[in-house]
Amino acid sequence: MLRKEDWILIEARRRRGVYQKDIAAELGVHPRTVRRAVQRGGAPSEKRPGARKSKLDPYKPLVDELLQEEVWNARVVFRELQDRGYRGGITILRDYIRPKRVLRKSRATVRFETPPGRQMQNDWGEVWTKVGGKKRKVCFSVNTLGYSRRFHFWCTDRQDAEHTYEGIIRSFEFFGGTTEEVVVDNQKTCVIEHRAGRRIQYHDAFLDLAGCYGFRPWACRPSRAQTKGKDERVVEYIKYNFFLRYRSFEDYEEMNRLGEHWIREEADPRVHGTVKEVVEERFERERPHLGPLPSARFDTSYRESRRVGWDGYIDVRGNRYSVPDAHCGARVVIRIGLDGLLRVFAEDRKVAEHWLRPVREGWSTVPSHHAKLWRETLRVERRDLKVYEEVSSCS
Repeated sequence: MLRKEDWILIEARRRRGVYQKDIAAELGVHPRTVRRAVQRGGAPSEKRPGARKSKLDPYKPLVDELLQEEVWNARVVFRELQDRGYRGGITILRDYIRPKRVLRKSRATVRFETPPGRQMQNDWGEVWTKVGGKKRKVCFSVNTLGYSRRFHFWCTDRQDAEHTYEGIIRSFEFFGGTTEEVVVDNQKTCVIEHRAGRRIQYHDAFLDLAGCYGFRPWACRPSRAQTKGKDERVVEYIKYNFFLRYRSFEDYEEMNRLGEHWIREEADPRVHGTVKEVVEERFERERPHLGPLPSARFDTSYRESRRVGWDGYIDVRGNRYSVPDAHCGARVVIRIGLDGLLRVFAEDRKVAEHWLRPVREGWSTVPSHHAKLWRETLRVERRDLKVYEEVSSCS
């Protein structure tokens, strides 16, 4: 059965003009399976709880034991299971073994070279430096093209999912295109679970990012740094070159501006020690093989919900922001961009927009948001003065 990440690979290969039979061969499935996925426009939905159990289920511990003993030939495993009473087919056995093959021990470590446009490796680095006159820990997302070794990095103050995805997107935009694969570490922002004997479970938001940019996610084997060694070496290169040349920054904007200038002026013109070529010249051969950027940029902003107060305000990060009075008491969705832009949505329609501001600057109010509230507040009930005259005469 195809998974969501299989569909992402199918769509990425299809965009590049690969025949469906060749895609099927790469996935190890029948071409009809690929054709149905293309016609359907996605992978089939997951089986519902309570679905019929597989005949292989009771024998999976035995299969795992054989794989640990380096018995990877599906036909050999199949015969062993038949001797133990297995009456199922070999296809479901192969489907079970296939995602585990990445865990197979290699007999030797060899340098892994990829063709142009195939792969980009992602990693994070940390360094202490001066920002705004204060010593701070800076996080930087590094993305390196597997073929040309050209890299890009983006500096920020945290390593959560939103910043991880933003770093990948900015690198694609810097390179002017996308790759077929993105290799990531097993950080929770991308990979929920990656254990021996189980299929890799990617974060849904990371799969959405992969679908938007047409790449296939590839998680490193746990405790195997060689898988993305190209990118890890670049992290050290940035630490001991860029952050030694520039030791003080006004803010992150200046840091990133200097970073891209340094890449173009120093990193790109260098002769790479492994491939023995000038990086920017090798990149020119890779550029035509990069995939196109999507027409709409992936939204990396934080997503939360809020209840609008009866005074027409919502609370966000210690401050209050106005919302049109028609939504008083309703629940709305807010999106907080990494640049500090706050957007408020009601039923998928944007109803308000503010820039986040420090608490000391006070509430953020758009006068038109509360026009109706003010009209109702200023409305004064009118009474006939004869009422008061009657009361006076009675007394």
